[in-house]
Amino acid sequence: MTQLATSNPAMHRPTALAAQVAPQQFITFQVDGREYGVDIRRISEVKGWIETDSLPSMPYDMIGVVNLRGIVVPIYDIRARFGGGATEVNKTNVIIIVTVGERQVGMLADAVSDIITLNGQEIMPVPDLGDPAAHRFMSGLVTIEGRMVTLLDLQQMFDPWGGS
Repeated sequence: MTQLATSNPAMHRPTALAAQVAPQQFITFQVDGREYGVDIRRISEVKGWIETDSLPSMPYDMIGVVNLRGIVVPIYDIRARFGGGATEVNKTNVIIIVTVGERQVGMLADAVSDIITLNGQEIMPVPDLGDPAAHRFMSGLVTIEGRMVTLLDLQQMFDPWGGS
């Protein structure tokens, strides 16, 4: 009697290689003519522009807060966060609500572009820019249909002790 290969319990365990190439989905969005991506599992919702309320002594890149179903959510201007100056907000802007740890945070973007599915092998490392702080928000780069997408590390971007 022959033994089936599937009866071997080791064959049912994922390997480290399989975990590295498991597909991941990212939502891509545009800010100041550049395209960025974040893990789709971190997205709570995407909203059209809504007015924000200012708070005293807000960080330079925070444009205000909004009340979403009883939760006060800070909204950050991603263009300002990346050194591009403040966004002139209009009705075509969107707010991408993401979950970072236990917090909800909003990111102001020009537009949402796409949903992309990537294998780990497709994600290229961020090149050495000579200044570690220059790329601390980036987790990788990917080229999709001729365009470069920068994948963002939300934990680094919104870490209350270093990112915001």
